[in-house]
Amino acid sequence: MNSIDLTPFYRNSIGFDRLGSLINNALTSDVAASYPPYNIEVIDENQYAISLAVAGFDQSELDIKVEQGVLTVRGEKTKPAERQYLHQGIANRIFERKFNLADHVEVTEASLRNGLLTISLVREIPEAMKPRHISISQSTDTTEHKIRDKSEYKSNMAAA
Repeated sequence: MNSIDLTPFYRNSIGFDRLGSLINNALTSDVAASYPPYNIEVIDENQYAISLAVAGFDQSELDIKVEQGVLTVRGEKTKPAERQYLHQGIANRIFERKFNLADHVEVTEASLRNGLLTISLVREIPEAMKPRHISISQSTDTTEHKIRDKSEYKSNMAAA
């Protein structure tokens, strides 16, 4: 399956234009895009953690950047002295992993321990965007609005 028809979803939703491309990219990802393996964990209602298995990478060989709602983790091994291997099973490859962040999700910290890079995230919704209760007041106006017929509407428009 290479694509999904999201037309019914778009008829009832506003502002989710990137959703289709995100889903298609997730479905068509290849094996190289799956390195390094990672977990996304829900810590609390508004707290998350991304853990990447980056065994063999030093803190100075990793770069974490957030730009326009995209978290990018990049790793590049520095070239060690030339060695001769009988078998090399540990890859020294460059990787770049991108995560699309929802609105109001911020990176709070990152730590590297035992080959596991953990990035902490928190969603902080501004007070103005949080749901609020609107009270309904009792109206005392008893005047009824009259519906004008077409002739009265036309005469008022001509006079204006």
